[in-house]
Amino acid sequence: MEPITAGMQGPAVEDVQTRLVLLGHAIDATELDDQRFGSSTARAVRSFRQSKALPDGEQVDMACWSKLVDASYRLGDRTLYLRLPNFHGADVRELQTALNTLGFSCGSADSHFGPHTEAALQQFQENVGLFADGMAFQDTFSYIDRLRHVWKGKPSTANTDARPGFARAASVLERYHIAVIGEDPIARNVASRMWNIASATTNGSGMVLCDSETPADCDLVLEIASDELPSDSEPRATITLAESSNLAQRIRTAYVAATERPAFLRIELTGMTKYNGTFTSGDAQTLAVRLLDGVCDAMSD
Repeated sequence: MEPITAGMQGPAVEDVQTRLVLLGHAIDATELDDQRFGSSTARAVRSFRQSKALPDGEQVDMACWSKLVDASYRLGDRTLYLRLPNFHGADVRELQTALNTLGFSCGSADSHFGPHTEAALQQFQENVGLFADGMAFQDTFSYIDRLRHVWKGKPSTANTDARPGFARAASVLERYHIAVIGEDPIARNVASRMWNIASATTNGSGMVLCDSETPADCDLVLEIASDELPSDSEPRATITLAESSNLAQRIRTAYVAATERPAFLRIELTGMTKYNGTFTSGDAQTLAVRLLDGVCDAMSD
């Protein structure tokens, strides 16, 4: 974008002024009426840039505009959920602050809607009797707002020790190169969600989503399938998920026992993909989380 600078006039200036006023910066009424970037608008921009540790100046460049938009979001302005890139902004920070203060730890209130925040949100939703899908719609915002007197202005006490698995998972995903393949449509849905969650957990994730060919430098290849391996196929390391209560231990055993790298492991969803005749996105997400947790637990020190 072209920088918005002193002397300019019009809707772009008005947008900047509206956001600055919303954030508590004072701008002369005449400049607001004229949608004019005058001296008071320049002072407000300079003050905002300083508050966000941006280089000193009075222009709204791309970096300043991005910070200004993030700071302008209010809780309830948009639906929040785990995605790539992560949602980020003041509304996410407010949600994290509320969850932490209410006892649903999501770690540091860093303004980014990552897996810590999704997990805390699911716990909160379950606790208040909402569908625990980890997606913040208006029904969730209504409960958060209803409890505002409980959390607003209180310390955001994030209990980082409550979720040690996230740090361990990030360490594993950064240390190992893991390829995930989905053999059929349902399995590909689960595989893609595993990759999505892994990528959202850490920017340095070594997990890749593949069709058939896998990178040569992989440590582990996970082949996910909805059906059993045909009876005439060569034997291979296989885990039937429905029969594995000790998933992490079985994954580790298969990985350590493999004589070559990458180690190949087939994970069959047999018996787990026929939920009353349907297979929903929630089912896929549940399986993806379970599999990713098992992999990270298996590969951790």
